[in-house]
Amino acid sequence: MDMTHIPKTLDIVALGEAMVEFNQRPHAHADDAPLYLQGFGGDTSNAAIAAARAGAQVAYLTRLGQDRWGDQLMALWQRENVGTQGVLREHPAPTGMYFVSHDAQGHHFSYARAGSAASRMQPQDLTHWGDAIAHSQWLHLSGISLALSASACDTALAAMAHARRSGTRVALDSNLRLSLWPLARAQACIRHAVGLCDLFLPSMEDMTALTGLSQAADIIAWSHAQGAAQVVLKLGSDGALVSDGHVQREVAGHRVTAIDATGAGDCFAGNLLARLSAGDDLWAATAYANAAASLSVQGYGAVAPLPKPDAVLKVLNAAAKGTAA
Repeated sequence: MDMTHIPKTLDIVALGEAMVEFNQRPHAHADDAPLYLQGFGGDTSNAAIAAARAGAQVAYLTRLGQDRWGDQLMALWQRENVGTQGVLREHPAPTGMYFVSHDAQGHHFSYARAGSAASRMQPQDLTHWGDAIAHSQWLHLSGISLALSASACDTALAAMAHARRSGTRVALDSNLRLSLWPLARAQACIRHAVGLCDLFLPSMEDMTALTGLSQAADIIAWSHAQGAAQVVLKLGSDGALVSDGHVQREVAGHRVTAIDATGAGDCFAGNLLARLSAGDDLWAATAYANAAASLSVQGYGAVAPLPKPDAVLKVLNAAAKGTAA
């Protein structure tokens, strides 16, 4: 059978780790003890939920603890119409968690994920996941998918290779977290993974740390040189610099008052892939993703503020008219 002609019954499958989130809320008084809002996160899970809210057919691939938090994540995905057929439950490995704190410098992450179920992913897990990958338009991963552990990195790379054999396009978000792995290993693994992806979604901050480059055009050129056919360089409220390998174009962002930027890049990725799956070109999909991300930073947590299409279209329509949404 020619695997490149497998029918695509899914739009997006995402691979990585989902976690419990504790997000710090503002203090009423300076001497108050911090209060945390419990939610859920994990970059590729956030992207999967964002894509599902945008109307895409989505499934998630991971290992999850056989614990209360794992049960709640399964319920979350089911509520959000994210397929869970690729979620493997493991006992006694726990579901990971993280804490988000906020100050004048932005948001900061602290992780409690060592030895988590997701970090125990193995290439053999593709026995369970291969069909879902082959029947999807897109496989979405991130630098965090690679950083969880050596076996998780091997699993992610094997999933990317399987996708390419199956005619499934691969999207990779740089999402560099140096608290998870040394810079030298991150450089080597992400460079290799960029060569296996069709669409690379880097940020300026990540790429300056990974490559030493600080100019957007140089980062685009580096990404293409590694093998990425399409590159969308995220520039925060300034939007994105987009390249299809032939044409580079800036796609404007939206300036808003950001409350919490947790998960904004994941919202961007999920909405971008949802619109590409629906048939938008790279430029239109990026414009939609920019608008979605501008909405996601106006609420707390990674999942709760992820917008639905009516809200995104309102922002796009207001921008087209030159008015505030």
